Amino acid sequence: MSTSTPIAVHIPADVPADMARTYEENYRLVTKDTGRLALFAGDQKAEHLNDDFFGSTKTGPIAAEDADPEHLFRIAQQGVIGCFASQLGLVARYGPDYADVPYLVKVNSKTHLIKGDHGDPRSQAWVTLDQVASLRDAGLKIVGVGYTVYPGSEFESEQMAEAAQVCYEAHRRGMIAVLWVYPRGRAVPNERDPHLIAGCAGLSAALGADFCKVNYPKTESGSVAESFREAVQAAGRTRLITAGGEGTDVKSFLQTLHDQIFISGAAGSATGRNIHQKPLEEAVRMTRAIASITYGGWSVEDAVSVAEGDADFSL
Repeated sequence: MSTSTPIAVHIPADVPADMARTYEENYRLVTKDTGRLALFAGDQKAEHLNDDFFGSTKTGPIAAEDADPEHLFRIAQQGVIGCFASQLGLVARYGPDYADVPYLVKVNSKTHLIKGDHGDPRSQAWVTLDQVASLRDAGLKIVGVGYTVYPGSEFESEQMAEAAQVCYEAHRRGMIAVLWVYPRGRAVPNERDPHLIAGCAGLSAALGADFCKVNYPKTESGSVAESFREAVQAAGRTRLITAGGEGTDVKSFLQTLHDQIFISGAAGSATGRNIHQKPLEEAVRMTRAIASITYGGWSVEDAVSVAEGDADFSL
């Protein structure tokens, strides 16, 4: 295990002076004073409907309890995470019973029903930042907001304008802003191109994000982890995190996460299916395994031991 010196938090200029302390506290809370983020993603109830929560995947059956939305909240409460991301409706419904969980409210979402050959992706905000802040007023620990942008869509300009406003308004309220940035649409021939993903990372910085979630690139030759450095550099002071993706075996997932952080220089991950599709005890161990790498700097072997229940990690 490695030890870390608490980071110096850079306060963006669009954070008012009277909200600077709140912003810093939220940033330190979700990063555990490391500058890294283990985000537990629970926004797929809208994005993927019930496909991620019932049935089976390539790696095996989805846990029966994953059919119940409360499974997500139990994991968030019992696991080790930076924050739990979900839509306002779910947070408002279940959050009061899990008030100690740090929440990041996903402001926009769409389903996966409309495929690319039916039109370019478009995802508009469901709620306002005042409505998000109302949950904080109700006693919930609302630390930030999230928003998805699709560069390359014919609707990119309206999405970027809305994303910029979401980042700005989040900062005005002392919240962190996380952008999901996925190049997508008929104008995009290769969504996983490393150079394009780097461009999306730079775009997120221009939009004002604190963290940017992107898909891990694919490359025909050379190390993917090495090529991903371009995106980390392009993001600058905006910290880059990666999508966890569909379910895969535990060791491969943790190895990729370790490479993303310690070879590429990324700041963590936003993981959903690789956590919540497991039974509760196993899912909680997986959050701890992810946190052991992200926050603790543990090796892949030690993190696998946490996932398998042979070791533990806590903060």
